[in-house]
Amino acid sequence: MRGTYAEASVRLYFLDSEAEGGGAQTLFYGPLSEAVRWAEQQPQEVQAGLFLATDNDVVAWIDFIGEQD
Repeated sequence: MRGTYAEASVRLYFLDSEAEGGGAQTLFYGPLSEAVRWAEQQPQEVQAGLFLATDNDVVAWIDFIGEQD
């Protein structure tokens, strides 16, 4: 993910690849720091389908947390 900051506005959404058409459901919209806390509390199977979107980038949650290690 391109450089960002804790208070950057992000959209956290779940991409349901099993639903017809693969619909995206917004779960949270607000500061990155809160989106991270929210996503960390989700079960593994939900985390696998989470994505973070800023105004100029989208990254899969599992890739984002891999970048943080």
